[in-house]
Amino acid sequence: MPKIIDGSRLVVKCCKLYYEENYTQNEIAKLLEISRPTVSRLLKEGKESGVVRIEIVNPLQDNFESLERRVEQLYGLKEVIIVEDEADVSLQTKNAAKAAASYLMRIVKPGNTIGVSMGTMVKAVAKYIDIQGNLNLTFVPLVGGVGQSQREIHPNEIITELAKSFGGNFKLLHAPAVVSNENIKKEILKEQSIKEVLDHTKLCNIGLVGIGSPTDPASTIMGSGYFNLNDTSNLQKAGAIGDVCLRFYDIHGHTEQFDFNKRVVGIELEDLKKIEIMIGVACGENKVMAIIGALNSKLINVLVTNYSNALKIAAFKEEN
Repeated sequence: MPKIIDGSRLVVKCCKLYYEENYTQNEIAKLLEISRPTVSRLLKEGKESGVVRIEIVNPLQDNFESLERRVEQLYGLKEVIIVEDEADVSLQTKNAAKAAASYLMRIVKPGNTIGVSMGTMVKAVAKYIDIQGNLNLTFVPLVGGVGQSQREIHPNEIITELAKSFGGNFKLLHAPAVVSNENIKKEILKEQSIKEVLDHTKLCNIGLVGIGSPTDPASTIMGSGYFNLNDTSNLQKAGAIGDVCLRFYDIHGHTEQFDFNKRVVGIELEDLKKIEIMIGVACGENKVMAIIGALNSKLINVLVTNYSNALKIAAFKEEN
């Protein structure tokens, strides 16, 4: 007389042996006197029916969340998003860019105006925007074009890509990022087409920026061709630790000592600080001090960075 086996009971028993007692599928087959393919089928059925639920637990997640909150409170930020450390720089950039893109897609509202700076990190964020529908957004550059090479990381190129991804329109700023003196800047700002775009930056609800470091050999701006030896020397003497939209600051967030800032064609500092949500994205040990200066300057209020950086940023504030 053939055995009558309760199917549900057999599924549970098979799953318990495999997942809880670490039996192999061959061992289960011998123990239950069933075939190896039947064991495989029962295990599959266990997953599909909900008898087995597999949960992947990231042991770092709780650490991330507590550290995010710690940095938010220390610096008075709207939000901090931490990604895992990666030895591979390109992978680190990719992870941070994805996290920033996810945040931007979460908070953006129909009709928003979004200001964008230049650089490889901001370009990477634009790459990972994936959203359905037209939100009627407007994208504007927060600073003029940087250098004659690598046009793909110019603000005009990035906002064009963002407008395609989100749906919406954009305003191009056909002006250099930096001019040789303040008088030339004043003349440029008289041009109606340039004035119109810069006036539009005052309407921004959201800003997306990279955080530059004058000591970073891979820095977008330091390799742009806009800086001569005199500029670099003066910035270092004045204590430049980083920049947002080419506006340099020291570790305390002070900007007034940098004459270079007066030659930048872009949104003015006081208007930059008025943008409701300013997202700064930067990773890597060489950006730690630049991030701290940016946070102290109040030029950003949302930060996306890697775990080690966040630890150092928090420790610096607690020790100073």
